[in-house]
Amino acid sequence: MSAHCQLTGAVPGFGNQISHSHRRTPRRFDVNVQRKRYWLPSEGRHVRLRLSAKGIKTVDTIGIEAAVARIRARGVKV
Repeated sequence: MSAHCQLTGAVPGFGNQISHSHRRTPRRFDVNVQRKRYWLPSEGRHVRLRLSAKGIKTVDTIGIEAAVARIRARGVKV
């Protein structure tokens, strides 16, 4: 499952593409996931995270230390 955010846990949503004639075909709403590299001062190293756009804004708000603590609390290895 590659298209998920490590911080917020956002995963793709599923629905239907509806044509002009109202025929429905399956489609997938992907999360805006990007790889981002942050400096983690407490460990003296860089960490590379897969974050959604909302996850990046959350890191900017709460800081990388708190964000890594939340990710580890979810059971994800960083």
